Amino acid sequence: MSDKKPQHGGKSQYLCGKRILPDPIGKATSIVQLIDGMDAYNGGRLRAACHLLRDHYSREDVTIGLSIAGALTPAGLGPSTIIPLMNHGFVDWLSATGANMYHDLHFAFNLPMHRGSHNVDDVDLRDKGVTRIYDILFDYEDVLMETDRRLRHILIRPEFQKEMGTREFYYKLGKILDEHEKKNGLGQVSVLAAAYRNGIPVFTSSPGDSTIGMNVAGLELLAEAMDLQDRFRLKINPSIDVNDSTAIILNAKKYENGKTGVILIGGGSPKNFMLQTEPQIQEILMIPEVGQDYDINVTDARPDTGGLSGAPPSEAASWGKIDPTKLDETVTAYLDVTAAFPMMVAYTIQTTAAKKLKRLYDRGDELHRKLIESYLKNNKEVETLKKLIRELKI
Repeated sequence: MSDKKPQHGGKSQYLCGKRILPDPIGKATSIVQLIDGMDAYNGGRLRAACHLLRDHYSREDVTIGLSIAGALTPAGLGPSTIIPLMNHGFVDWLSATGANMYHDLHFAFNLPMHRGSHNVDDVDLRDKGVTRIYDILFDYEDVLMETDRRLRHILIRPEFQKEMGTREFYYKLGKILDEHEKKNGLGQVSVLAAAYRNGIPVFTSSPGDSTIGMNVAGLELLAEAMDLQDRFRLKINPSIDVNDSTAIILNAKKYENGKTGVILIGGGSPKNFMLQTEPQIQEILMIPEVGQDYDINVTDARPDTGGLSGAPPSEAASWGKIDPTKLDETVTAYLDVTAAFPMMVAYTIQTTAAKKLKRLYDRGDELHRKLIESYLKNNKEVETLKKLIRELKI
């Protein structure tokens, strides 16, 4: 469990924690022993996060959302960390930047990225056609441009010619990437392919803010120039995603009497998109609710500079994002996610049984229907809004 705040009383309740006297690290020390022996500071918060995953997120009635920001897929965290957590049943829905999903394509297309150094001459890299993401290096033409070419050929396929949210878009894309993995014997390397196989909905709240969105826009521009807008009809509608993600939380809490937990890796738009499901339920749809039950934050941002997107759990409680009575079951670890997240996943897989996949993508229509029913039943402004919509004159 997470660290508890002591209540008022005698000093014994302040001194009831496990004594700090860890076993020495040796050749046989496992990742579980290592983390269980972390007693204080952010090591202690990492331990608390792992225990929260082990003791609460492992329950079958807990629906888990994972948000990922930063350049994690190009660093290889897809195959090493995210996919194993998905396969273990600890990711029921995913919120990610479009950039993470774009760089995921390199792995599905078997286009290599390389370890490098951040101490390089970027002008020389540009001259030689090498692109850098901190200490990750890859070929501009053979990886970046080739990924774009393959993506554009996918986007003009018939199944993409409609308006949709990123949930549906990524499912269709994941199906194709799954076929690529199998055809080329790559193993499980693509997050989107794994999401497709496991029925995990994937969302990007700002789809235009990535190379995927740039390619959609480029094809739209080409279709306009050719006066063939009726042929290329792909439109990404973020409002669809807002409702589809909200339906996941409402169903878990109200219809299945379960609990919800989030694993927030980094901040940014993916974190806020995941947490805003509760204000959407409470504030916009006016359905009675109290917030997420469990919350794990891993970040190196700070709240006092405005950089901790979505705010720490205590502040998020004021927005209705986190159940204020469950703040003892939240953890914020101020750590580099590329180090902490793999350790958390290793600990989880080694200390818990795999959970049954909820396959929430497959239940999309059902969850959407429940959201509408609950909205119409609970929102006192519905009749007024209906009247105003009917009176619209366009």
